[in-house]
Amino acid sequence: MNYIVFDLEWNQSYGGRENENPRMPFEIIEIGAVKLDEKLHIIDSFSSLVRPRLYKKIQPHIRTILNIDEKELRSARPFDMVCREFLKWCGDDDYEFCSWGPMDLSYLQNNMDYYYMKKLPTPLKYYNIQSIYSEMTEKSSAAVKLEKAVDHLQIEKDKPFHSAVNDAYYTALVLACLHPKDLKDRYSYDTYNCPKEKKDEIISYHKNFLEHISREYENRAEAVEDKDLTTLFCYRCGRKTNKKIKWFANTPNSYLCIGKCWHHGLMTGKLRFKQSRDDKIFVIKTVVPTDKKSVEAMRQRQNELRLKRQCKRRNKNNSKSDSDSEFEIDT
Repeated sequence: MNYIVFDLEWNQSYGGRENENPRMPFEIIEIGAVKLDEKLHIIDSFSSLVRPRLYKKIQPHIRTILNIDEKELRSARPFDMVCREFLKWCGDDDYEFCSWGPMDLSYLQNNMDYYYMKKLPTPLKYYNIQSIYSEMTEKSSAAVKLEKAVDHLQIEKDKPFHSAVNDAYYTALVLACLHPKDLKDRYSYDTYNCPKEKKDEIISYHKNFLEHISREYENRAEAVEDKDLTTLFCYRCGRKTNKKIKWFANTPNSYLCIGKCWHHGLMTGKLRFKQSRDDKIFVIKTVVPTDKKSVEAMRQRQNELRLKRQCKRRNKNNSKSDSDSEFEIDT
């Protein structure tokens, strides 16, 4: 089994959002990748510019980053031709994608959709090397730039950054330098094409957390009525936990709760509400282990939010929006 570490460079509308095509706001102009074997050794590489169809003039900010001009792009091949060659280069089905962050895979599929190409298989597993780096080096959960990670790991910088194949090369070196023994358990799921029906939902038991990617719902109210989604199951044994703190709105798009499994202790549940490409709602639920200190911190957070809502109700005459934000899931 091989790992395909890939990177994309893309362009946007020169005239801003009002002039962009909503079907493809980010147009890929370069695909670069390196292929790794199971021991994370580089065994091959792929690199190609892409001739744009929509945004033929490079946007000013992008021009300051990339060492590419319009003349080079005009002589390149169209996206569908380059992408088919890239996917053929990846090999048969015995490979998994890796990237620095989650966006490249989404933009790749978006461009494929624009050209009405065959979709990638779902559910689509990949490795977010940026996230793995942050977890293993105990860095901030905020996105870390690739060059900063390369510097931190003291990897020799013998190629310029912001070239797709070079950035893929450095991403591969970061992964090889980290070489996590539990890499197989550090995969993520791409949600560009989220599950459409109940039978397609993804429930995955990782080493240290449970991940549930729901089907699409018409709205948030319909989502929180789904007992399978709002029931907190143990991330290790799958048993239903005993609620210590019921679900409450932590942010406009996330809910938190605490449960206890009598076999595996305390755990935090989190619901993140996402908008699908069909303008519907889907939910990513995670369940992770926690401790008593975190439980007390969450209880304090819940009380603080409750006091803020009470103040808002008094100041805004109990408006509907405030009532919605106060909603708690009683399951």
